[in-house]
Amino acid sequence: MIGFGVIGYGYWGPNLVRNLAEIPSVDLRWVCDLQTERLGRLRQRYPAVNITEEFELVLNDPKVDAVAIATPVSSHFALAMQALKAGKSVFVEKPITSTSEQAERLIEEADKRGLTIAVDHTFIHTGAVKKLRELIRKDLGEVYYYDSVRVNLGMFQRDVSVMWDLAVHDLSIMDYVLDAHPRAVSATGMSHIAGSPENIAYLNLHFDCKLMAHVHVNWLAPVKVRRTLVGGSNKMIVYDDLETSEKIKVYDRGVTIDPMSPKAGERLNQMRIGYRAGDMFAPQLDVTEALGAELAEFVACVQHGTKPIADGEAGLRVVRILEAATQSMAKGGALVELAPERVFA
Repeated sequence: MIGFGVIGYGYWGPNLVRNLAEIPSVDLRWVCDLQTERLGRLRQRYPAVNITEEFELVLNDPKVDAVAIATPVSSHFALAMQALKAGKSVFVEKPITSTSEQAERLIEEADKRGLTIAVDHTFIHTGAVKKLRELIRKDLGEVYYYDSVRVNLGMFQRDVSVMWDLAVHDLSIMDYVLDAHPRAVSATGMSHIAGSPENIAYLNLHFDCKLMAHVHVNWLAPVKVRRTLVGGSNKMIVYDDLETSEKIKVYDRGVTIDPMSPKAGERLNQMRIGYRAGDMFAPQLDVTEALGAELAEFVACVQHGTKPIADGEAGLRVVRILEAATQSMAKGGALVELAPERVFA
């Protein structure tokens, strides 16, 4: 059995508790939160779980092997570092930390102590995104573009911008499904509420290959949209997370190049470029709850000393992009190069 403590019982904490309680190999021992009224509601549903406002009580329990941290981003580093130094593996809400330097220190600490660290990039554990990765790598051919839109009205965050809140999802999906990593980023954004971080942002990611990626996130949209388009030399894909039955649609459409020379009087571009309009199909997807699968994977990694899909380095890559995008935004959209990736043991 893996002894577990959950730190934070606000928006996401109840989902962590529910899924952990359903894993047979998990002993959910503690839930910690500073707001007593939240813990009161927890006791009614999970009477066997210890509740506390003191993080140290969780860390001092020798039967706790791992903690899941679901607190504001600004607290992730301090709590995760304390847990690692106490010999606990760590599952931390996205983004992993506020800075890449903090993420690097957590990875180093976990490696030094032989502990597991994972970041909650929930979407990469969905059946839709797993299928998206498979299709991109098998059927798409050369990837031309990756275009993602994630917009809705709210939920405004006080401590992070819309980019650090919503774009994390798209960047983590992109990191998982594409073979290439960006070398630079440019971003623009704006806040329309005094004293609050940006509520609209546009990110452009630049690669060494002929791939373009764009992410649009917005808290001021009249409708909710969760849609990604990926185009390649062979196929094109639409991933719509709000679709109930056909989240992934694959289109056998694109352009074709005619190698023949143009006839007299015809323009070269008209002769060489044609359009292909084939069938569309929607593959069957695994409907297992992503968070449950993600936590089960993390528990198995703690048991066997293996690395989760969304390990600390995956979390670090996303934070590096967000940092560069923040710098670009402050410079009016200037291109900011990403530092070379660090190699960890």
